[in-house]
Amino acid sequence: MKMMKMKIFITLTLLAAAAKATYLSDDVYVSELFSLRVEPRMFNWTFQGLTEQFQYRPSLEGYPDLPSWVRYMYSSEYHSGFLYGTPPERTADTKVPIEIIALNKQTYETKRIVLLLAVHRKLPPRNVIQMKIDNLNWVHMMDPGRIENLKNIFRNDLWQESRQDLHIIFMDSAIKLGARLPLRPQQREGVVVHLGSRADFSARLLELQEEVKPLYKIASCNYKRTSVQTTFENSGFKLDWCAFKLHAADDDITAMPHHPNESHKPGGVRGSSEISTLQQRADRWEAPMKSEIPDRNYSDEFAVSFAIPGMIFALLLSVLTVILCFQHEKLHEYRPVQPVQMVQYGSEQSQSVPATGTLKSLKDAPYEEDLSIRSASPSESFCREGSPRIVNTYLRPKPPPYRPSGSNNSTMQRKAPVGGVDI
Repeated sequence: MKMMKMKIFITLTLLAAAAKATYLSDDVYVSELFSLRVEPRMFNWTFQGLTEQFQYRPSLEGYPDLPSWVRYMYSSEYHSGFLYGTPPERTADTKVPIEIIALNKQTYETKRIVLLLAVHRKLPPRNVIQMKIDNLNWVHMMDPGRIENLKNIFRNDLWQESRQDLHIIFMDSAIKLGARLPLRPQQREGVVVHLGSRADFSARLLELQEEVKPLYKIASCNYKRTSVQTTFENSGFKLDWCAFKLHAADDDITAMPHHPNESHKPGGVRGSSEISTLQQRADRWEAPMKSEIPDRNYSDEFAVSFAIPGMIFALLLSVLTVILCFQHEKLHEYRPVQPVQMVQYGSEQSQSVPATGTLKSLKDAPYEEDLSIRSASPSESFCREGSPRIVNTYLRPKPPPYRPSGSNNSTMQRKAPVGGVDI
């Protein structure tokens, strides 16, 4: 289903590209942030309250992607898209065509607009303020009224010298720049803002920098308060003072994180012709050659995939073997009890035979053994005819009494010789 919708959208996109486009123009300036809200009324459509009813696909005209310094984000909160960015110095005195293709998902109607960004020259700022606002998202800062409120804090109170040319250089979501998502979904993600001017920093700004400088070693400290905390909170801004920094005129502003000037790259000095060639290619996407795509070697990955489980299996097998060996040795260490000679009863001619069995312990003997020991008399120690002969020092219980001759048990009867009398 998704593939079918994608094919329909691509087909409609091609048809819209072939159709006549509407051209709009907008003036932007070098080193100054611009923002443009893409909404249904630009295409003469009416928003009917449906969630994500319209879909927009911006790109550089004739290319599949936007220039490197232009960003696009869609806000489900405002049901609109936003184009924003900071033109670098190399784009001065040029017109950048941004093609926007819109799709109405309800009627599958497509329209095409080409936005011409006329880039004008402007002196770059000498001093820049970097800050992070925690209680707002990037889409909230796209509101021109909030931007003016933030500027007025500096123009009227903290940095009055910048009243003439204070402007925003850079602004983007803190999440896109490496910050963590908030713990609660209802909390704001935060936005990073850079303000610049050619005026010198005021004494109050320098004092504020000295006040927050001990916090630079902490990654985030939105719980800290400063002497100007109330000034920002009255205008609806809650700052992370660990990210509040001043970059003076002596500093290399192009070396700041996320600066739009992409010519500042590490790796040595390049010639002017090579830099100009790179700058011309920066805004145009070119597919890489097949020979330039690196080959991936899977042998190392397969070796690691089998080696680690094999090592774990061998370790567990060795531990199990050691455990079983120790258990086997404990079984062989069992020592049997010394054999105890037993006396058996036999016929008159039989004598006591040494027992071949063993007893575990003398403790297991029946309680009659104790009685026999106590009732033993010297007369019983003599041998009698027909009685068992005691040949061992161990005493044993007396044999059970003989049953009378009238008993049915034949095993207990003793017969006399022929012609004699039964006993």
